[in-house]
Amino acid sequence: MFFTHFLVSPPQQICARCLSHLSNMKSNGNDKSWNRHGSTNRGQYRYKSTEGGKSRSYGQYIMGGIAVIAGGIFVLTEGSWFINYYIRGNRHHKKDDSPIQVSPHPLAIQASEELTQKEKEEIAATAVGSVDSTFVTTPVTMSEDSKEKKTEESKAATTPEEEFPKHIPYLLIGGGTTSVGAYRAIKAKDPKAKILVISQEDTVPYFRPPLSKELWFVDDRELAKKYTFKDWNGKQKTVFYEPRPFYYTPQGVMKAENGGVALLSGKKVIKINPNKKTVYIDDGKEITYDKCLIATGGRPRSLPTIEKASQEVKDRTVLFRTLSDFSKLEDMVQKSKSVAIIGGGFLGSELACALGFTGMQTGMKVYQVFPEDGNLGAVLPKYLSKWTSSKIAQIGVDIMPRNFVNDAAFKDGQVQLTLSSGSKISVDNVVVAVGLQPNTELAKTSGLEVDENHGGFRVNAELEARSDIWVAGDASCFYDIKLGRRRVEHHDHAMVSGRLAGENMTGAAKPYWHQSTFWSDLGPTIGFEAIGIIDSELETVAVFDKATKEAIEGQTGQKLKDSTPSQGKEGTVDKKPELTVPGDNEEYGKGVLFYLKDKEIVGILLWNLMGRMHVARKVLRDGAENEDLYEVAKLFNISDAIPQEE
Repeated sequence: MFFTHFLVSPPQQICARCLSHLSNMKSNGNDKSWNRHGSTNRGQYRYKSTEGGKSRSYGQYIMGGIAVIAGGIFVLTEGSWFINYYIRGNRHHKKDDSPIQVSPHPLAIQASEELTQKEKEEIAATAVGSVDSTFVTTPVTMSEDSKEKKTEESKAATTPEEEFPKHIPYLLIGGGTTSVGAYRAIKAKDPKAKILVISQEDTVPYFRPPLSKELWFVDDRELAKKYTFKDWNGKQKTVFYEPRPFYYTPQGVMKAENGGVALLSGKKVIKINPNKKTVYIDDGKEITYDKCLIATGGRPRSLPTIEKASQEVKDRTVLFRTLSDFSKLEDMVQKSKSVAIIGGGFLGSELACALGFTGMQTGMKVYQVFPEDGNLGAVLPKYLSKWTSSKIAQIGVDIMPRNFVNDAAFKDGQVQLTLSSGSKISVDNVVVAVGLQPNTELAKTSGLEVDENHGGFRVNAELEARSDIWVAGDASCFYDIKLGRRRVEHHDHAMVSGRLAGENMTGAAKPYWHQSTFWSDLGPTIGFEAIGIIDSELETVAVFDKATKEAIEGQTGQKLKDSTPSQGKEGTVDKKPELTVPGDNEEYGKGVLFYLKDKEIVGILLWNLMGRMHVARKVLRDGAENEDLYEVAKLFNISDAIPQEE
């Protein structure tokens, strides 16, 4: 057994008992070093491993039996307790030497100190997240004394009516990525800020993209059910931004000398009074604020045919959006022999690929139904959209384009979908992925404006809707100083706009100038990133490398032939390629697509071309207008087929 990583923050709040215990751990057969890591606002003590030399961002002070095994995983035995310390100073000791919160580790496991190597490997494989957040998901078994102590603490941690805070300096409505970006920005500017997040979901804030991407490709489905996956470099991660102990209770954060972030989950804000700066919660509580952020996001749209269908149909249908939706679909897929995905956009196409991959292993039949000519038809040029559909079909998905669902009925134990083409398909389950409806109910009760064209709360360039009320993320219709009024529904925008709103809540008064990005992965052959306005209704010019019969797609749907460029000395292009009509048997490996409005670039999509977003951002910012886009494409260094001039 050995300790790998341990961090305590802030040092000025550590009681003598903790320091003594930490010293004992250091001297207990460990020759690793303690060091002070200071900053302008707070300092940390880091226990730094000699293996790899990596310092971790938080750790636990643990009371009771403990074993530590490979990978930095803390394994608690019976009666073990812990106190969390975080680099943001979110938890610390009171001056009277009593801990703010002592509780059994919510994600620890019971284990013997004598573990076999196989057991160690199994436990390490089930760690939730990277080593930075080493949690394991089987609850620790507590002794009777521990249970009694926990019960007393749970009572003390409840929120009686008289104890619920009457006022909070920073109030964030919504428990998603936008609020995470906001509270991180607030704490960076105001380290002792006291922040309350009110969330309708019962869970802590989480990272949403893996729900339709990485989690479906996890070989160990038990890990996937714990929302654990591996990123592109093989590092194990969890979808949760912070573990639950990171967050205070509402009344606890008000007592915290160094501030922190509180989470009130499972509650909904039903009204804001901007004049009184008061928020009203659905359980009857109310609280005043200094600064307020609305980050309510959106909810998945349904279909009229599903809404009016029988309960049997609804029970077998998932409107995919949340963690619980993922869990529900995961359980369905384990038992299902057939599933239909309605929708051909980002979410629908990603789920089609994910479930198609599953179907190849289990024999499950996967259908995808949408009204466009091909997948992602709203964002890709028609030729590329159709090509994408052909690739998705290769992983076993039955693509049914140019179809609406006219009826959904329960028949012979399955859901029967009647399509506009007259076809009928019977499936065990249905997934609806037809877009997002911004959550703007607060507009009616709170006197806020909703944009008639784009939906969402209407805000200015600083994301402010009213005095001291900001809106960010999916629910915000903002004025983009470069591209005009917009509403964006992507992860990067949620984080970036949340961060900007958080900064402005501390007085920064910055306009929204950052162009957020989005990405998608569709099976093993398609992956792309994009920035700006990506709309298939716009004129497009695309340049693909020669390995894919280099193409330039213009408003007439034309692209280059391989034979067009004449090769000069050392492979340089002597003559600019001319436009030709694209064929049906083309392949598209790497390329860049420019989206034009009034001859100016307003969006750029990088097709299987990673690591070039900084170039795209610069081109979009500089506003290339009436320029030779073949020359602009050279900036992306797609391949040797588009050489740089000497």
